[in-house]
Amino acid sequence: MLLKADKNKARQKRHLRVRNHIAGTAQRPRLNVYRSLANIYAQIIDDEKGVTLVSASTQEKDFSNYGGNIEAAKAIGAAIAQRAIEKGITEVVFDRGGYVYHGRVAALAEAAREAGLKF
Repeated sequence: MLLKADKNKARQKRHLRVRNHIAGTAQRPRLNVYRSLANIYAQIIDDEKGVTLVSASTQEKDFSNYGGNIEAAKAIGAAIAQRAIEKGITEVVFDRGGYVYHGRVAALAEAAREAGLKF
């Protein structure tokens, strides 16, 4: 009997493997990305204190468009960068969350770079 591989379990393993090498500090917090089928979420996290400094997602009240496409990812990338710069954060470490750097994840990262975040 063939068993279908659990893609989310494989992604979580990749994420843990990457997290062994990446950690956010007060000087360079971690920009974490989570994507579901219908939404995309981004957080800037200080791992030393265990605190989320800034967050943005397509679930917010002021976001009215569909959240599962590249345009939404670009909007969230720009929003997270703007909120981070308002709080004085200019450099981050990018954590793609075990996802391939392609599509919505890449669009979010590029939009954040264009809005002024450095990583």
